[in-house]
Amino acid sequence: MSTQRSPRTRRRGAVLTAAVLLGTATAATAPATAVPRPLSPALPSATQPTAQPLCSAAYRITQKLEGGAVWNMCWRYNTDAGLTLDGVTYQPPGGAPIKVLTSARLAQIHVPYDDGAAEYDDLTGAGFGWGLQNLKPAECPGGTISTVKVPEVGQVKGLCTTTRARGHAYRMAADSGGQVYQVQGKDLLVYTVNKVGWYEYISEWRFSADGTIGANVGATGSLSPVDYNATDGRGWPIGKGARAYATSHAHNVFWKLDFGLDGSTKDRIEQFDSTVTAPPANGGGPTVKTKRTVVTKELAGDAKNMRWWRVVSGTGKNADGHARSYEIVPGHTNTHAGRGFTKHDVYFTQSRACEQFASNNTGNCGTNAGDSVDKWVNGETLTKPSVWVNIGFHHIARDEDQQPMPVHWQGFQLAPRDVTAMNPLTPADLASQNGQPDLGS
Repeated sequence: MSTQRSPRTRRRGAVLTAAVLLGTATAATAPATAVPRPLSPALPSATQPTAQPLCSAAYRITQKLEGGAVWNMCWRYNTDAGLTLDGVTYQPPGGAPIKVLTSARLAQIHVPYDDGAAEYDDLTGAGFGWGLQNLKPAECPGGTISTVKVPEVGQVKGLCTTTRARGHAYRMAADSGGQVYQVQGKDLLVYTVNKVGWYEYISEWRFSADGTIGANVGATGSLSPVDYNATDGRGWPIGKGARAYATSHAHNVFWKLDFGLDGSTKDRIEQFDSTVTAPPANGGGPTVKTKRTVVTKELAGDAKNMRWWRVVSGTGKNADGHARSYEIVPGHTNTHAGRGFTKHDVYFTQSRACEQFASNNTGNCGTNAGDSVDKWVNGETLTKPSVWVNIGFHHIARDEDQQPMPVHWQGFQLAPRDVTAMNPLTPADLASQNGQPDLGS
């Protein structure tokens, strides 16, 4: 990078805070390393049908949700990436386990300030992993807090697994008879809190009974007290009058996903674009045509109106004979054009062990390989794709951000598309209505 990152005190603050808050920890601990270890042998083989990922009970998360849907996964912790989930498997009610993700984790939190004086890579340059926070039972309501061994820090009671109500999973009133079909859903939540400087990041994974996965990061804590020196246009006045301008900045959050749908290494990427015509002059309505493009080469993708991507299984099909896939559904984002790696919303790269972080990469990819994800998109054929999602938030502070700062969230969903032949929570008396609902039902 041409611009030097300003370290200030972010890493030191994170390490000291984590050490002070350790307390006593007696639960089972999971190993943590400074560099992510290989996924095998912790994961099932591609041909081994099992509802349980192959890791010991201390590192396994298993949760049954409404209708009997089950999520299974392994967890591990790393002082750069923080929480990593491996071998994520979804079992629909009454069905067999379906392998979804080989690995899922954060890949960077890039924080450039609007005045150009400071720029941070919070995962690999500011001590994110060392800042894992102890959680109180009230922060994990109804759940379990697991203890994590953090190198150079010690035992931290920092991983929460719990369930949380999300309201209607579906509702449908029958056309006759007064029957109402409805289910109230619960999600499995898996999350940690990591302190970097004055910010605290809630890294949350959310799993629903219908097969949906949500990835979110919530930023809270405090505004940086050493950054009240902006001018109007690069900051916002906080406090009495217009003396202290909190400097505006961005939080560009990256996630890295390796799918392995149905245990295959032959997933493919597809892009869909829909075009809307103007209504005909002689009457009638506008028409819409959707085009599918198979992404065969590495791609830096930009979200546009009526554009979306999906990851398609190379081997698995649902009961209707349709290829299983997961659609990438980005949340609201502010694309930051200041760096090459923040200019795009998604990246699809050929999977390589050394390509670990979206910026300030710690993997050794060799001379001239570059240390950010944009440099790895160089036209290589995609045979085993890694998926990188970038969701940005431009934080212009407000009076309400003090003190403490309310959580602001950014993230995306992975929505199942043809993973099952019908809604996996379909009630038994509607199960015959696949493809053509009964008239009058």
